[in-house]
Amino acid sequence: MATPEPADDGAEIHDTRPPPALHAAVTAVDAALASQHRAVLAAATADNTRRAYRSAVNHYLAWGGVLPADEAAIIRYLLTYATTLNPRTLALRLTALSQWHVHQAFPDPASTPTVRKTLSGIARTHGRPKKKAKALPIEDLERIVTHLVSAGTLKATRDNALLQIGFFGGFRRSELVAIKVEHVGWTPEGIEIMLPRSKTDHLGEGIVKAIPYSGGPCCPATALRAWLDAAGIAAGPVFRSISKWGAMASTTLGVGSVNTILEDCAMLAQLDYVPDLSSHSLRRGMATSAHRAGADFRDIKKQGGWRHDGTVQGYIEEASRFEDNAAGSLLRTRIKPT
Repeated sequence: MATPEPADDGAEIHDTRPPPALHAAVTAVDAALASQHRAVLAAATADNTRRAYRSAVNHYLAWGGVLPADEAAIIRYLLTYATTLNPRTLALRLTALSQWHVHQAFPDPASTPTVRKTLSGIARTHGRPKKKAKALPIEDLERIVTHLVSAGTLKATRDNALLQIGFFGGFRRSELVAIKVEHVGWTPEGIEIMLPRSKTDHLGEGIVKAIPYSGGPCCPATALRAWLDAAGIAAGPVFRSISKWGAMASTTLGVGSVNTILEDCAMLAQLDYVPDLSSHSLRRGMATSAHRAGADFRDIKKQGGWRHDGTVQGYIEEASRFEDNAAGSLLRTRIKPT
C-alpha cells in the first residue's frame, strides 16, 4: 500500500502576510498618503480661519475648559464672557469648538438647541453695533498722495504705490502684500494684476484685476512703476519692508503693516478720523467713491472681488445716505422760492 503524502498545512497558500521589506514599503506609502491627506484637509480651510479657530479653542482651554466638552461646560463658558466679549466673538468661538468636536468625531455640545438659544439670548441682551472701518474717500486719498509725492523718499514712494494699488484694485491686505512682479502685466491702457489665489477663489483659478492709467492726481500704474524703478525691483515681491535707516528687505511686507502704513499716511495728511481707518478702508473707499462717480454695481463687485451682492449693496447704501434720502426729499419741498 502506498504511503500517504504528508498533509499540506496550507502555510504557503493561506499566509497573506507580506514579506518584511514589502510591509515596510506599504507602511511608508500609507504614512505619505496620510500626510498628504492632512495637507489637503488643511488646505480646505483658509489660513486666517484656521488661526482664528485655533485661538478660540486656546481661549476656551485657558478659561479652564476641557476637550471634549459637554453642554454644561459650553454654557458656563458663554455666560462667563457674556458681558465682556462681543456676541459675535462668542459666536466665532462657539463655531470653533463645534468644528473641533466634529473633526475629532466627538458628539458636538456646541450646537445643541440650548447652547444656540443661550447665545441668542446673550446677543439680544448684550449686543452692540459692529465696528466698521471707515471708508477712505478718493478726495482724502488724493490728499495723502500729494503729501507722499512731495516727500520724495523711498518709503514714501512705496507707500504711494501701495495705497493706490490697494484702493483702485480693491485688494484685501493679504492679496496686496502677495503681489509679485511676475503677476503684473503692463498694457497701453494700464496694468493687469493677476492674483494666483484669493479669499473668493478657493480653487486657485486666478483672478485678474485691471487698473487704467490716469491723468488725474492719482495714477496707480505710474506710482507702481516709480516704486519699482526707485527700489530696483525686477522680480519677486512688489511691496517690501523698509527699515528706519532706509534699507529695503528682500522679503514681502507683513500683512499687518498695511494698517500701520495707512494710519501713518493719514496722519501725515492730517485726516481727522485716523483711529477709524484700517486696510479695509481702501476697499470700502473704492466701492463708495466708485458708486458716487457713477460706476455700475456689477463693476464695483468685480473690482473688489466680493462674492455676495449684499456686501456691495451695503457699501452703496452707505455712499448714498444723503442722495436717496426720504427726509431730504421732504425738506427740499419746504424751501420757499426766492
